[in-house]
Amino acid sequence: MDTGFRLDPRLSADTLPVGDLPLSSVLLMDDARFPWFVLVPRRAGLSEITDLSAEDGRAFWEEARLAAGVMLSLARPDKVNVAALGNVVAQLHLHVVGRFRSDPAWPGPVWGQGERRPYPPHAAAQLAERAAALFAAA
Repeated sequence: MDTGFRLDPRLSADTLPVGDLPLSSVLLMDDARFPWFVLVPRRAGLSEITDLSAEDGRAFWEEARLAAGVMLSLARPDKVNVAALGNVVAQLHLHVVGRFRSDPAWPGPVWGQGERRPYPPHAAAQLAERAAALFAAA
């Protein structure tokens, strides 16, 4: 059954798949400078959080809470930032970013800071696999 959902090509180009939660696809931002998940609800035509039904809105927030917990276990950051911007990619998505006092953007936002450094392929695969296992266990 085709639900009409398609991942925005910019998100697809910048991320690696981790897996699916009941509502959202979980992606890993391909930037080794920051541990960073992107959650994308698999619903067509969403751009604002208010576009979600009440039920999906509750599920999305629960998945964000789950992703923050996985980030804490995965990377042990000093802080987890959760944000929905959508200024560049209009498709509704949520960023869950592990932040460290030692990271190159601290204490400011990660957006627009320096050049993205893709993970080496073996490291990306290992990190996505570890993240998927943590999501499955949560």
